[in-house]
Amino acid sequence: MSALHRWLLSAMTGLLALLALTPWQTVQAHSSSNSYLALEAKGAQELTLRADIHLRDVDFTFDLDADRDGHVTWGETLAQQAPIDAWLRQGLALSSAGQACTLGAADLQASTRADGPYLSALWRVSCPALSDLAQADLELRYGLIFERDGLHRALFKAELPGLQTNAVLSPESPQVRIAQEQAAGLAIFGRYVAEGVWHIWIGIDHIVFLISLLLLAPLAPTRKPVTQWRAVPRAEPVIRDVVWVVTAFTVAHSITLGLSVMKWLEPPADFVEPAIALSVVLAALNNLMGWSALRRWPLAFVFGLVHGFGFASVLIDLGLPASALALSLVGFNIGVEIGQLAIVLVFMPLAWLMRNTFFYRTVIVAGGSAAIVVLGTVWTAQRIGLF
Repeated sequence: MSALHRWLLSAMTGLLALLALTPWQTVQAHSSSNSYLALEAKGAQELTLRADIHLRDVDFTFDLDADRDGHVTWGETLAQQAPIDAWLRQGLALSSAGQACTLGAADLQASTRADGPYLSALWRVSCPALSDLAQADLELRYGLIFERDGLHRALFKAELPGLQTNAVLSPESPQVRIAQEQAAGLAIFGRYVAEGVWHIWIGIDHIVFLISLLLLAPLAPTRKPVTQWRAVPRAEPVIRDVVWVVTAFTVAHSITLGLSVMKWLEPPADFVEPAIALSVVLAALNNLMGWSALRRWPLAFVFGLVHGFGFASVLIDLGLPASALALSLVGFNIGVEIGQLAIVLVFMPLAWLMRNTFFYRTVIVAGGSAAIVVLGTVWTAQRIGLF
């Protein structure tokens, strides 16, 4: 075996291991947790800051389950109100013109989102250097949970007089400036492109689905078992096949992403998330059907419609600015396509170079598809609440 083939073998093995192992560690096959921050004007002068933190993250920090019954009650949470308030304050810093703003007494409440119970904290904000909310130039810094969870994100939105803006805070970018120039169309567009790329890269279920559809592209179908299919001799039909699959997936999820964001069609998350997991199972099973397999681009289109609703739920959570709705939607969708294209450009050259090998047909295609069926089944069971 040449050095090139040994390298390709290692690369494909690593990719297969990534697909096999990551979903077990990431139960929901998405980012591990999100927090939600909102800065709003109440009247002409009053400013409020709200933080919604998943109760799971609060429990991890404070071990709230005092009676060890496996359930965190609101009473157990309030029993640690003072340290929780102190923890929240040290992880949030708001300033105006370089001078720190102060947070009043925290109003702690329980709230619920699609992914479970949250702790909500609301503060009245006092900024000595801020005399006119319409001319606000603020900076917010967020530092909760990042040290424990590098995938954690804080989804921020601000609604001030004449100013609506959004941002996603991360370990690499934990602060946001709230000013008129940050709400400009180009700045908003760029932020949502970046979020689209990020979401497709951390959405392991979307990645696994896409790769499942591409596994057979460099092989020529015959009536023999898939492990005996021959390699496609020329690149042209492979490229054409990949373009059809990726285009079908793109068009489909763009349709439902737009419909959902515009609130014209809003299926419940309890349907969408299991359906996405089931699409992963069916795409991988289709690979194992060999000659009887369905054409992959129609599968990409049909299930792409479902994945589009999943993308929309993330985009809605980001808090779309009403003044730049179209820019946000287009930017996010372009980001998803850029992230998707990067995955294709990494996977397909490896698949093309390994297509003649027993390893590719048996381990990557057959073994990988079987592993994806198992993983997708686990995701489906989790998302319908079986465990």
